[in-house]
Amino acid sequence: EEQRKIVVTSPAVKDVVTTQKYVCQIHSRRHIELRALEGGYLEPITIKEGQSVKQGEILFKILPVYYRAELDSEVAEAQRAQIEYSNTKSLYDRPTPVVSEQEVKLAKAKLDRANAKVALARAKLNFTEIKAPFDGIIDRLYNQQGSRIAEGDILTTVSDNDVMWVYFNVPEARYLEYMAADHRDKSNEQIELMLANGEKFSQVGKIAAIEADFNNETGNIKFRADFPNPDHLLRYGQTGTVLIHQTLKNAIVIPQRATFEILDKRYVYVVDKDNVIHQRAITIAHEMDDIFVIQSGLDAKDKFVLEGVRQVHDGEHIEYEYLKPEKVLSNMKYHAE
Repeated sequence: EEQRKIVVTSPAVKDVVTTQKYVCQIHSRRHIELRALEGGYLEPITIKEGQSVKQGEILFKILPVYYRAELDSEVAEAQRAQIEYSNTKSLYDRPTPVVSEQEVKLAKAKLDRANAKVALARAKLNFTEIKAPFDGIIDRLYNQQGSRIAEGDILTTVSDNDVMWVYFNVPEARYLEYMAADHRDKSNEQIELMLANGEKFSQVGKIAAIEADFNNETGNIKFRADFPNPDHLLRYGQTGTVLIHQTLKNAIVIPQRATFEILDKRYVYVVDKDNVIHQRAITIAHEMDDIFVIQSGLDAKDKFVLEGVRQVHDGEHIEYEYLKPEKVLSNMKYHAE
């Protein structure tokens, strides 16, 4: 049987876009629980679940009868203390003081204490109104009008979904690659989000934070990407896949089918100037469909066997046909042998 023709080519040097995929969890930039600061009965609730609210908007009111009465009582006590202090002060300010300086100080302390009680009572009354701490979306309402609320009971949660924080775990090797490129231009880096339905989110994100510690059990470290969410399509608790696209400038690229594997190491047959082939180990930086991006072992001037890898042996003199790398890469169909 006639042997197949041996075809030789060279590595291509081109810009390559690599993509790393990571399963992620989507969180709101701010997501908090609203709890009652004082106990009482809920007044009519005017907000609805899923409603957008503005910062400072009143969300819940607790029946304030007790707290208003307490405030009125403390205000009256403060007024009485003010009168006592004024009278004591006027007696002390006479040409011949009728009272001692110590009595004036005691009256002033009594007034200050009464004013502090007024401030406390007013704060308790203000606590009967629960306001939105920021612009956001109301979640489930845990209580309804007339419910007896104790201090600390959860009323609802509020989510600020203008910007979403997307968390994903990165293996240590990929983390080191990312940090090694940290001092290079990151303008060629693009962060996308694939949603659960397989559609890409319309907004592009950016890496905003990397946690301080690795997880010793998994060997991963958590990254956070921030995505604008102008249409509020993303919600707290969703999942998806982060796609990190990075352009590698002038990368060395070869077809996967030109390589072979021995004991977990990848090799190619390199052709020297005398048309003798030599087995050479290579290191793969990235694997993409039908091609490998080479980290080490080959440069653009080398020639290697593309077709007929199984027909040749190390040290053999061969006759071959040479194909330009541009033509080879334009017709990729097969993976490594």
